[in-house]
Amino acid sequence: MKVKLCPVKREERDTLFRLLQYSLFEESMTDLNEMNDDALFEYPWFDAYFCEPEREAYLIRECETGKLFGFAMIRRQGNGAYSIAEYLVIPKYRRMGVGSQAARKCFELHAGLWEIKPAYGSEPAYCFWKKAIETYVGEHYAWKDGAFFLDTQYNVRNEGTQ
Repeated sequence: MKVKLCPVKREERDTLFRLLQYSLFEESMTDLNEMNDDALFEYPWFDAYFCEPEREAYLIRECETGKLFGFAMIRRQGNGAYSIAEYLVIPKYRRMGVGSQAARKCFELHAGLWEIKPAYGSEPAYCFWKKAIETYVGEHYAWKDGAFFLDTQYNVRNEGTQ
């Protein structure tokens, strides 16, 4: 099963919001997020993904059928590094290569410096990102203060030599 990243269109905004709510719910088990009185998890940056050029949102879909598998939200930080702001693969499609393919596609979209903070307190998120990063750049990354730091250009420069 091959995946693609599809930029979220304005008419898919509600789809992204629902997926984000599921993700924030799932993370609330470890990061102590609280939902508000409307039973929603607040996310003050959501609208920025539709108007700020340093923020991008993608739906993760199956290449041939377009089936929805999850989403990725990428942000370019002030220091020029990219980060995965939010990321989710629907549980049914985990451990099938969907997440690692989508992570690779994120890295390929923006060669350069990345900072990735797995969901706070989530061992599965840490393990997923560690494996995805090692698959892409080998041992050429750092782990510090709860974040992975890597340069995906390492992979581009050394393609075929690993």
